[in-house]
Amino acid sequence: MKNHITLGGVLFATFVSILFTGPARAEYVVPNIQHAPYGEVKVVVPITSDDPAVWLFRLRNVGNGVTATAGLGGGMKAKIVLYGAGVKLLSQPMDPKIKEAIDAARAAGAQFNVCNVTLKGMKLDWHALYGLQEVDIVPSGFAEVGWLASHGWAVDPAN
Repeated sequence: MKNHITLGGVLFATFVSILFTGPARAEYVVPNIQHAPYGEVKVVVPITSDDPAVWLFRLRNVGNGVTATAGLGGGMKAKIVLYGAGVKLLSQPMDPKIKEAIDAARAAGAQFNVCNVTLKGMKLDWHALYGLQEVDIVPSGFAEVGWLASHGWAVDPAN
């Protein structure tokens, strides 16, 4: 008699093993930084994408950073610089999830800056952008990111 494995046997064995194993568990640890307390952290977050999933991801990062630094002896200043297609983040009407994420970022102290070159190039009226004030408009989004980087702000490379 020959021993051989059939597809049915493999599927049955897989089913039985799933039945008798417990649910997957994730284990988490308490964060343990290995350096001085955070103090003040300054991050510039350039957004050039018109993808709402990217916007939500980046805005969540800001919120998570503010929360983490506050809980570990510091604080975070965040500037979100929108240029190119990223300016669409503040376009109205907008998805309620996007609006909620923008409001949460602003409530956490994040400042939004919008590129004037982009506004002109896309023929956008800044008054139509959600929550934007004239003081939030910078001459060039790309130059603003560079200037902030050369003045002690870390640049978030994800985009």
